[in-house]
Amino acid sequence: MTTSDGRLLRGARSRQSIVRHAVDMASLEGLNGVTIGRLATTLAMSKSGVQALFGTKEKLQLAAVETAREAFLDAVVRPASNRPHGVARLRALIAQWTEYAGIPLFPGGCFRAATMAEFDSKPGPIRDALVRDQRDWQTLLAGELRHAVEAGEIRDLDPELAAFQLDAVLLAANSALRLGDEDALAKVHRVVDGLLQAP
Repeated sequence: MTTSDGRLLRGARSRQSIVRHAVDMASLEGLNGVTIGRLATTLAMSKSGVQALFGTKEKLQLAAVETAREAFLDAVVRPASNRPHGVARLRALIAQWTEYAGIPLFPGGCFRAATMAEFDSKPGPIRDALVRDQRDWQTLLAGELRHAVEAGEIRDLDPELAAFQLDAVLLAANSALRLGDEDALAKVHRVVDGLLQAP
């Protein structure tokens, strides 16, 4: 390995470590609290060193959103993808989500729940990235609900509306968990059971 390769590898590792700290921080305090200076102080690094890796606060925040998205896909979506489409995959997705939020994967719970309210009325790249995540998740849920309806596994319902309802319940459960509601995840499963009633 050349000296240049070693520097690139160290730079990539540093970037990954910084972004993971940014994600954890944003899950607790929101993305607005994620700044180059604050992360440099927290990680005992130079501000110029962090800035060299990201350039701007916005690029750092976007990297945090993308890292959180990939972590969500790894923790929730990909593990459920080996289940058959329809009710089985829906239940697997919800089970993975409850583990993701209940353990939690990030100190502040669901990253999207912790950051969306900051940017829902602020047009720009960060809002666009957060909206894409929300739409992708709701589209995934709606697709599995549609499979379940078409296969006759559940009663006829509007898949998009039911996906919206499920997402709303999960976001509410995330907040309830952060507030110490020990019954939050049980409530999620009761709502899911109500939605997935057989015809």
